[in-house]
Amino acid sequence: MTDLILTPNIEGADDFYAELLAAHEGQSKEDSDALNARLILVLANHIGDREVLSDAIEAAKKTK
Repeated sequence: MTDLILTPNIEGADDFYAELLAAHEGQSKEDSDALNARLILVLANHIGDREVLSDAIEAAKKTK
C-alpha cells in the first residue's frame, strides 16, 4: 500500500470547498453526479499511478 495522505492537506481548503460547491450550484442531481465523475477522472489522470489510485479507492470505501 502507498502512503496516502488522509489528513487535511489542501492549501486554502475552505476556498476550494466553496469553489467545488459553486461548481454544483443550480445543477440537477444527474449533472452534479456527472461533474463529480469528470472531476474524479481528471484528478486520477493527473495522479497517474494505478497503485495510488487503487489505494485511494480502498481508503474511500472505508471512510463513511
